[in-house]
Amino acid sequence: MIYRTLFDHGLTRTDAERAHRTAFRAIRAARPVTRLRRTPGTPVHAMGLTFPNVLGLAAGFDKNAVGIDGLGALGFGHVEIGTVTGEGQPGNPQPRLFRLTEDRAVVNRMGFNNDGAEVVAARLRARGRRPGPILGINIGKSKVVPEDDAVRDYEKSARLLTPYADYLVVNVSSPNTPGLRNLQAVEKLEPILTSVQRLALGKPLLVKIAPDLADDDVLDVADLALAIGLDGIIATNTTISRDGLRTPSSKVEEIGAGGLSGRPLTDRSLEVLRLLRGRVGPNLCLIGVGGITTIADARARLDAGATLLQGYTAFIYEGPSWPRRIVRGASG
Repeated sequence: MIYRTLFDHGLTRTDAERAHRTAFRAIRAARPVTRLRRTPGTPVHAMGLTFPNVLGLAAGFDKNAVGIDGLGALGFGHVEIGTVTGEGQPGNPQPRLFRLTEDRAVVNRMGFNNDGAEVVAARLRARGRRPGPILGINIGKSKVVPEDDAVRDYEKSARLLTPYADYLVVNVSSPNTPGLRNLQAVEKLEPILTSVQRLALGKPLLVKIAPDLADDDVLDVADLALAIGLDGIIATNTTISRDGLRTPSSKVEEIGAGGLSGRPLTDRSLEVLRLLRGRVGPNLCLIGVGGITTIADARARLDAGATLLQGYTAFIYEGPSWPRRIVRGASG
């Protein structure tokens, strides 16, 4: 409750990206104090890995692998860093991160701002292997790379980052890199996935898809995952839809383009998860993400067939106690 009061009456008056940087610095600084806290929850065995619990932090929060241990200490069983691109890039002009507090949602058009695969790989090499959360690495296409060269760009990131990943994710579903979502079409997606798969050194590989795909396209991705032996699918990324928001339309229009995350995604992300589970059967790992805020949300996702869960926007709104609360409730 203290955090909610602070957020609603203080942080919401601060630029969203600046508030993120401030909060992240605090998490990193607190790591030596919190690292001895036992990770809550029940272990989950998936993709040949043992996750300390069911809940992970979705990609986008720690883009550059600078706060893995501090985030793990808050109770996340896995931390997915990135999205990391083959080439470092500053992302889109600011402002590019906006809160829709009435909807407990966020709009971002960050544009894959990150240090690039070489720098992130060097950082992970210096960190070394240590106890802590399972580490996922989410990779995407560099903005300067033409769509026709996307395979080569993903290969560069995979080659550099695979040695440090527990699992890899191919991200083709952010709305903030021009043309990226075109790569979700199976004829373009397959060569990317099979190329990264060859470089993954046997480590699990997943693909992250958008909630805006038509149902038939979701099923096509499911069929492709089975056909090439993919290890899992993450459902879902942010949406470009603005349907059903409580936030005044004038404010939404003023904010402009970007991916919407948070509570408004709950229903569609759950639908996509059910579609996928019905198609792929019981064994493929499905990670449910998008609009998970409450314990009931988490349990609904697990009941629909999620193997693991991820969150991001609710972490922003609910604060540092949120991961442990969700894990304990989902494990009960």
